[in-house]
Amino acid sequence: MARTQEAKQAKRDLNPISLSFLDVMSCGFGAVVLLFLIIDHSTTTNTQLANPNLSAEIDLLQEEIREGEEGLVAIRNTISDVDLQIVEAQGLASRIQEEIDNFMDELAALESMANASDEEIQSLKEQIAALELELETLREQGEINAGNNIRQFIGEGNRQYLTGLLMGGNRILILVDKSGSMLDETLVNIIRRRNMSQETQRNAEKWVHVKDTVDWLTAQLPPPSRYQIYLFNDSVEALTPGTEGIWLEVADEDQLNSAVERLNDEVIPANGTNLQNLFGSIATLDPLPDNIYLITDGLPTLDNSSRNRTNISGRDRERLFEAALRELPRGIPVNVIMEPLEGDPMAASLYWQLAIATGGSYLTPSKDWP
Repeated sequence: MARTQEAKQAKRDLNPISLSFLDVMSCGFGAVVLLFLIIDHSTTTNTQLANPNLSAEIDLLQEEIREGEEGLVAIRNTISDVDLQIVEAQGLASRIQEEIDNFMDELAALESMANASDEEIQSLKEQIAALELELETLREQGEINAGNNIRQFIGEGNRQYLTGLLMGGNRILILVDKSGSMLDETLVNIIRRRNMSQETQRNAEKWVHVKDTVDWLTAQLPPPSRYQIYLFNDSVEALTPGTEGIWLEVADEDQLNSAVERLNDEVIPANGTNLQNLFGSIATLDPLPDNIYLITDGLPTLDNSSRNRTNISGRDRERLFEAALRELPRGIPVNVIMEPLEGDPMAASLYWQLAIATGGSYLTPSKDWP
């Protein structure tokens, strides 16, 4: 009997060691989970509270983006409306011209008829005169809507409002890099193209893009202003021969067209790049330009005391650039149009700083621009 009671008592007794171990494990696991949740929440809260200025700046940028998108839509709608007006005017002008031709045929037929009355002939002449006046009015309106540019550039769409390049100023200077690197984007292909025919070099994709850019820029020149176009590599020359140091009239359409044709047909990229010589030549213009457009692809490889070198370090090119800047006249906006080139990582940064410091613009155009 006593043994039975002892057995029952043993079954009712709990092992204190086993109970404590389970409790510790459960509490420990719960503590780890709670600690994880607390740390995660506090980190997010601290990050948000530690950067109130950053949050405000992000909100401001998002608002500017929304406003910019709304403005872009409005601009596109305006351009579309103007394009529609031009197309409608052109269509109406074509119909009026057809009516004039028909009336002219009828007038010739009436004049050849012996029994035609003078009243009919006079009425027909008055109708023709009225249609010609209406046609002339439509043509004038089309010229106003199309703009006041001396030259035209036929491209894909209306892209001027996307560039940020404002073709203002009374004296506009366009600087075109014609060094050998303008033959291609990669160093290997540049070397290959140097040994190819002149026709192949003239039609190199990168160089064609540069020529199209110059064509676009000259098409945006305002008629009352004057301009000059300089080509540069290890030397500097005016695109229009014999006009170094002379401002040319934008209104002289034949001279401007001849300059663009010479760039397309005669100029071939070659040799190194000397910015010191180029910026020094700007000071010879009298008066100085009030707007500069620089088309290039990298930092200089030469200065006035050096010759063409096959090897030059990146730091050396930076020093040449800094030395060239000392020759650049102050107070003139420099707008940089940057073509791609491998192996010159600091070029984009330094040219961007030049554009910002002078109050100009910096553009890295896509392959289908302009």
